[in-house]
Amino acid sequence: MDRKSNLILRDESGVALIVALLMMVILSLIGLASSSTSIFEIKLSGNKKGATEAFYMADAGIQMVMADITNFYTNNGHYNPILGDQASQENEFKTSKPELIGEKIDNKYTDPNYTLPTGVNLTDRPQVTIYHTTVKKPPRGLGVSATKFEFNDYIVDSTGRDQMDLGSVKANSEIREKIVRLIPTD
Repeated sequence: MDRKSNLILRDESGVALIVALLMMVILSLIGLASSSTSIFEIKLSGNKKGATEAFYMADAGIQMVMADITNFYTNNGHYNPILGDQASQENEFKTSKPELIGEKIDNKYTDPNYTLPTGVNLTDRPQVTIYHTTVKKPPRGLGVSATKFEFNDYIVDSTGRDQMDLGSVKANSEIREKIVRLIPTD
């Protein structure tokens, strides 16, 4: 009986099949892991491209609005007064734009003028809002006499979205810049 069991243990038929099956399983797992990593990296690079495009759309909104000086005339009838005291403004901005709390905003312009360059068609234009503040101090480091100018401070808020139609979720980017308009008094 010992001899018979010893012969069964020494029989090597079928070992190659088991080794081949183990190698196939290992290689299949390596292939699945590399393909899932590749898919993840493709999605990640698409998200990065969308976020970069949204950032540049928001920046383009600010640059186009700043190019038209008529957007910064507060007496042209386009600005809507923000009614109420500082506390009611803070309550309004608490949910929508908490960064603007304490900025002493008195007017806002929600539809500034800007034109796209010829040949540029956007599926989703940047949303730009200009806020006029009651701050009347000269900008630092200007190097000119503060007595010969009047100063108007503005906050330009631009939100851009990516223009790709690859997914249901689009990247958003918001840029805010403070601008001082110098008006000569002489």
